[in-house]
Amino acid sequence: MPGHDDRTGGLRGPWFWKLLGMLIRPWVALRTEPPAAGSVMAADKPVVYLLERYGAINAVILEEACRAQGLPAPLRPMPGGYLPKSRAVLALSRREGWLFRRPRQKTHSAGLAQVVRAVQASPDLDIQVVPVSIFVGRAPQRESGWFRVLFSENWVVVGRFRRLLSLLLNGRDTIVHFSPVVSLREVVAEGMDAERTVRKASRVMRAHFRRLRAAVIGPDLSHRRTVIDAAMNAEGVRNAVVALASKERITLEQAEGRARSFAWEIAADYSHPTVRSASFLLTAFWNRLYDGIRTHHFDTLKQAAPGHEVIYVPCHRSHIDYLLLSYLLYSNGIVPPHIAAGVNLNLPVIGSLLRKGGAFFLRRSFRANALYSAVFSEYVTQLFQRGVSMEYFIEGGRSRTGRLLEPRAGMLAMTVKSFLRESRRPVVFQPVYIGYERVLEGKSYIGELSGQAKEKESIFGLLKSLKLLRERYGKVTVSFGEPVYLTQLLDDSVGDWRASARDEKPEWFGAAVAASGRAHPRQHQSCRRRQSGQSIVCGATRYAQARDGRRRPEAPDRVESAPDRVGAVFGSRDHDGLDPAGVIAYGEKLGVIQRVKHPLGDVLHSTGDQAVLLSYFRNNVLHLFATPAWVAVCFLNNRRLQRVTVERLGRFIYPFIQGELFLPWSEDEWVARIDAMIGQFVREGLLECEDEGKVLRRRVGQTDEAFQLRVTANSLLQAFERYYIALALLVKSGPGVLSTGELENQCQLTAQRLSLLHTQAAPEFFDKTLFKGFIATMRERGVLSLDGNAKLSFGDDLVAMAEDSKLILSRELRHSILKLAGSTDRVEITPPPKVA
Repeated sequence: MPGHDDRTGGLRGPWFWKLLGMLIRPWVALRTEPPAAGSVMAADKPVVYLLERYGAINAVILEEACRAQGLPAPLRPMPGGYLPKSRAVLALSRREGWLFRRPRQKTHSAGLAQVVRAVQASPDLDIQVVPVSIFVGRAPQRESGWFRVLFSENWVVVGRFRRLLSLLLNGRDTIVHFSPVVSLREVVAEGMDAERTVRKASRVMRAHFRRLRAAVIGPDLSHRRTVIDAAMNAEGVRNAVVALASKERITLEQAEGRARSFAWEIAADYSHPTVRSASFLLTAFWNRLYDGIRTHHFDTLKQAAPGHEVIYVPCHRSHIDYLLLSYLLYSNGIVPPHIAAGVNLNLPVIGSLLRKGGAFFLRRSFRANALYSAVFSEYVTQLFQRGVSMEYFIEGGRSRTGRLLEPRAGMLAMTVKSFLRESRRPVVFQPVYIGYERVLEGKSYIGELSGQAKEKESIFGLLKSLKLLRERYGKVTVSFGEPVYLTQLLDDSVGDWRASARDEKPEWFGAAVAASGRAHPRQHQSCRRRQSGQSIVCGATRYAQARDGRRRPEAPDRVESAPDRVGAVFGSRDHDGLDPAGVIAYGEKLGVIQRVKHPLGDVLHSTGDQAVLLSYFRNNVLHLFATPAWVAVCFLNNRRLQRVTVERLGRFIYPFIQGELFLPWSEDEWVARIDAMIGQFVREGLLECEDEGKVLRRRVGQTDEAFQLRVTANSLLQAFERYYIALALLVKSGPGVLSTGELENQCQLTAQRLSLLHTQAAPEFFDKTLFKGFIATMRERGVLSLDGNAKLSFGDDLVAMAEDSKLILSRELRHSILKLAGSTDRVEITPPPKVA
């Protein structure tokens, strides 16, 4: 740039600046953005640099960057004397005082006011203002030392000593960002007086610096009070405060105090240094607990995230989920999200740390508390306004059985509502599946499934759980599914939603939330097939066992067939499988199966608790084996069946299996997979074709092929038994006798009784939630309806379903269920007993 050649030497200005520059130069490595920062400056106009935060170190770093770029020196007086200083540097904020420095409480820069008045006084003068942002230690990039994270760049205006430590520790990662030049002549051309011009320019520059800082280190939520104040000033919260004061006859101050206490209970207190510090501690934690963390399709997230408000919707298996996903995102250079956590985790000390990691707390239920609901909803809206990514578990709580739980609509409804009200960017939901080979809370899950009360979270319980850290828990798989774009989902489910998007509650709102709830579990199931071979090991091991839990000979061929059947259903073996011997060896290493040596061949078995945990793993991959299990079930009590009969019954039963396992296919796609699985069974020799493939036949007697069909069918057989229990109770009682709640209770009692008398069923066999889902699906399909007395009514379709079950269930089992169904007439419906 002409006229700048005299500035290519050392620092210019007083001896203090020269000395300070010599001292810090060895500690600093600068990166200038953009690389050619001075290409748009006019050489014949004075230049003044505007910093977001003033400080001697910032001024020297700016001088170094300008010298490297050949730009006018900021530590020399501005030509023309328009700024009565010894340097051409201004700042929007600075700290005053010598020993006890505090942020200066002014709304604008005095130096900026001086140059504005100078331009207004001289019509031919134009001064170029160059906004400059300086970042020493960029977040969320990881550093090589733990102590450095405490002094990384954040949103807090720090003092000299802290800034010096930050430079010494993180100075090798310093970014100097030159923004486009602002012409003061164009600013004053708007015709406002000097004071209004300065205030407006200061507001615009502050907004610019905030946007740039948020892009570099993440959004500013370090000031928890500002977010709470914004939520408290929202119209919805003010209206709720007035309504509460009127309802309970208290003063507005008391009602507002209650609302503010709710806000402090909810709000996160995000801290970049805390997150960076936690990343180092968690690295050692993962290495201690797990044999590795594998991620699949992370690029899916990186492609979807830019330009979108990202909502992470992982499945929920363990308390580890909170930490694991944030850690992975941070390690891959993505700012961790704010996480909706249950208020039960807001423990002393632990709650504060979780808040600083981005957790905000919510109560399990607050439908009856209008004020709390208004405050929480507004807090979520404030996060949207600030462009903060969020994470919540749409299942509501941790799954104790390994199955996906029915999605809860609460947070989804708030997300859709906030998007329609305030979101400045489109929203994308990112489904995430987290799969564990062993769950840290496995033993407590066994107790809860056996009827024990859930142990309340406490500091004492946390200390007791430290002994679990002595064990190893295998590998963890984290899979990122296909993103769900909210605007596309609204287009598909609603159509013309934009015309009424600003209404208080559009007619289509409930349908949109329901469509979103259905989309996420199916994406989770699609993620689940992208698991490690070791994850399928645990499911396949249980899958290859008989229901009675008896010991079985080692049979690698049964485990080997599992990946082939997954490939026949999904079109690919999208996992890193092990050979059969490796599967069994890995199961032994995890301790989920035991080997008994014998001269005639080793025997594998699992103990009582481990058998329950294996059921958990089986449920993790149950959807993978739904198709082979259905085909095998058809031949449990039938030697020969027509292919069309297998497909017809499969089409009929699919809505119920789909509702329970959240399968992603249409009925036609399901039938196509049944046809593909029949072909796979024929290739394995489990079935034979007759009459040009129109008739299917299994082998007779106690052949190994017949045994494989039986164990293959076991993974879904209990589901069909549950269905038949509900059908038998309805048929036995007749239409218009049982309410929905009464039927659910009788189903649970009958299933518990059947489990005690006949087989060692998995704990979820008598889970009321599964019966509730089956009954809801029958109502959606029109098989059941409610009469005027809120009793369940049905017709011939339900009776036909009960008749078709003869093709699937054995006569003995059907007789037992019918006998138990008859005995429920004499049972008073009470809460079900605990089952040991």
